[in-house]
Amino acid sequence: MRPMVRLLLVLLFASLGAVDAVAADGDPHATDRQALIAIFHEMEAAINAQDVERMIAQMSPDVTVTWLNGEVSRGHDQVRAYYGKMVRGEQRILDRYLTAARIGAPARFFAEGTVAVADGTMVDQFFPVARGPFSLDSNWTTTLARIDGKWKVVSLHLSANVFTNSLMAEAKAALWWVAAGAGAAGVLLGLLIGWMRRRR
Repeated sequence: MRPMVRLLLVLLFASLGAVDAVAADGDPHATDRQALIAIFHEMEAAINAQDVERMIAQMSPDVTVTWLNGEVSRGHDQVRAYYGKMVRGEQRILDRYLTAARIGAPARFFAEGTVAVADGTMVDQFFPVARGPFSLDSNWTTTLARIDGKWKVVSLHLSANVFTNSLMAEAKAALWWVAAGAGAAGVLLGLLIGWMRRRR
């Protein structure tokens, strides 16, 4: 057999072996995906346990988080400070914050598999100090990087529909009741004025 033909056959069989290895695994990033899903579940559990340190353990030291109210925290200390302001201490805004998160699609990998981007949805339950609880549907997007062999969250962005949500619906209902009350008061006032005129 000629050397060139032999070389081509070797390369062909090698490539087929590589394809079979990927096919057997089903996904060249399967191990990384398992690690990312573990982080996803740990973050969700940490939020529901009101445990900010457990959350921070999944984040890189220079993490950037954009919260639902539009505030941005950069680094572990600012994440702690935000969480303390929201759910700790006498001046807190919330007593509790619970979430049920879902992954929207498989993570996408970049930079030779060292960076991953994922997104999904959340059904959030808020328990404010100053009013009754309410629910809010929101979305999340996160970027993770493999740092020193471990996946860490380097960016997390949370957002909600500012035009259609439970708070907007509540505000519209309140306006309707205010308008209805004002209309009823106007009718009663008109009847009272008419009755007083007839008595003169």
